[in-house]
Amino acid sequence: MKKLLTGNEALARGAWEAGVHFASAYPGTPSTEILENMTTYKEVISEWAPNEKVALEAAVGAAIAGGRSMASMKHVGLNVAADPLFTFVYQGVNGGCVVITADEPGQHSSQNEQDNRNYAIAAKMPMMEPSTSQEAKDFMMEAFEVSEKFDIPVLMRMTTRGCHSKGIVECGDRKEVPIKEYHKDVTKYVTVPANAKKMRIKLEDKLAGLLEYSESTPMNRIEDNGKKVGVVVSGMCYCFAKEVFGDTVNYLKLGFTHPLPEKMMTKFCTGLEKVYVIEENDPILEQALQRLGFADIVVGKSLFPKYDELTSDVIRKCVTGKVLESIEYDHKDIVNRPPALCAGCPHRGFFYELGKRKNVMVTGDIGCYTLAFAPPYNAMDTATCMGASFSSGHGAAKIFDKAGSDYRVVSVLGDSTFFHSGMTSLTECIYNNSKTVSVILDNRITGMTGHQQNPGSGKLADGTTDATMLDIETVCRALGAKNIKTIDPNNLKLVKETLDWALGLDGPSVIITKYPCVLKKFSEDDKNKFPNAYKSKDVVDADKCVGCKFCLKSGCPALFLNRDTKKAEIDPLQCVGCGVCEQICGQKAIRKETK
Repeated sequence: MKKLLTGNEALARGAWEAGVHFASAYPGTPSTEILENMTTYKEVISEWAPNEKVALEAAVGAAIAGGRSMASMKHVGLNVAADPLFTFVYQGVNGGCVVITADEPGQHSSQNEQDNRNYAIAAKMPMMEPSTSQEAKDFMMEAFEVSEKFDIPVLMRMTTRGCHSKGIVECGDRKEVPIKEYHKDVTKYVTVPANAKKMRIKLEDKLAGLLEYSESTPMNRIEDNGKKVGVVVSGMCYCFAKEVFGDTVNYLKLGFTHPLPEKMMTKFCTGLEKVYVIEENDPILEQALQRLGFADIVVGKSLFPKYDELTSDVIRKCVTGKVLESIEYDHKDIVNRPPALCAGCPHRGFFYELGKRKNVMVTGDIGCYTLAFAPPYNAMDTATCMGASFSSGHGAAKIFDKAGSDYRVVSVLGDSTFFHSGMTSLTECIYNNSKTVSVILDNRITGMTGHQQNPGSGKLADGTTDATMLDIETVCRALGAKNIKTIDPNNLKLVKETLDWALGLDGPSVIITKYPCVLKKFSEDDKNKFPNAYKSKDVVDADKCVGCKFCLKSGCPALFLNRDTKKAEIDPLQCVGCGVCEQICGQKAIRKETK
């Protein structure tokens, strides 16, 4: 049976066919669809975890208990999961375990561009890099076998193009793998120093066996086209390179990339006049070839960019200086369209008011709301990583206080981020009596990555089963917060009054803005809690509008100025009647539509 699958879909299919029992993840582009697709396979326990560390730890426990397990995350998520990862490699497995990292060369939706191949090297664990959807499925199946054979978790590295590109995949049936019997063994699973030192020695023996496997596995292969020029490549770069070079070069196609097959690499390069090493981000393959004595013929980062994606057009231009013919057009005719909060986004009213504050530093976080840094709000000063807003805001507030500055700090993050790593950050603020305003933007869902469930949404990963719903205000009070207010962010007067209240305090405070994401307007989840949400639309009374453009300061994409009349108009297809523009308009020219 053949199917057209993305790389993410193929990974899920491969895990299912390999008999996986348990899957856990935290959503993050470009990895999100892996777990979403796993939920369609009912033989598998598939769960969203509060963060990547917890997801991996759950997979660790499942593997030790004897089940085949997996955890998936984007590249920065592996930073969060690094703590259990390194020790898990020491412990080994019972049932096989695969950890998927979805890297993002080009930073399409990420705060950095790290190369997670370095994690395989640092953690001393085997790594695979599929190039196609078919390989994604096949490599996943092989990864579970390798994991159990060598008693070690396997790192599966994908990149954006591989995650989201589609290809024909030959699919098979599920292999029902029995859950292995669990045997109590503290010398294997309890990593006190006396045990861990012995585990470290055993790990080197495992790596020696994996090196032999790397030299013989079909995942690594030489494509000899009888040429004097070679290309060493792995992952999606293989597809890019094939588009450029075709059969005019020899290829060393690497799919199992740690440990590297050094004998195969030496055999490939011997006798060649030039070897292009095409790899995105860090020169890991290039440096390996240099160590093997081929520095004089290797061409890598001296020619190809050290950052961004090495797509076929980039490779072609680097090697030949030419680009493919394309349609010419006048770039002056193209209007820039920066990303914007959706029409009716419940974050809009809050940031509209916050952006007007003077002498306020706004520490931000990772989510849709990060867009508040841009005009017209200009209401965010920092964005570092998940959960950093509260804790970095705390540090900034302490320095402002020490310096005698009148600057205040407002820290913002979303509901999913609060459960991910915001609770410990809030604890930092409360425990150390921080003079900060901690704001939790609760839009009732994990919004930026496409509406995945979280501990505050009341649903499990498949979206159909009722789950324990953690109430954010209750959690904050349990952490020791005393000054808390939950508000409707579309009520600008209430937002202003609440900010005044919080900034008037001399200790930590928490504001929870609670209103469902506008894209949930067709959902049944919040209809009882928010019966009037998104029930109407706003319209402009042209007789009252004076064309002052003040309503445009809301930044709502449904609002625009008519070029002919010079008056504001509202796109009825986008407007959901949040009412923010009504409250901003000083002419009272915006009102709810009448039917």
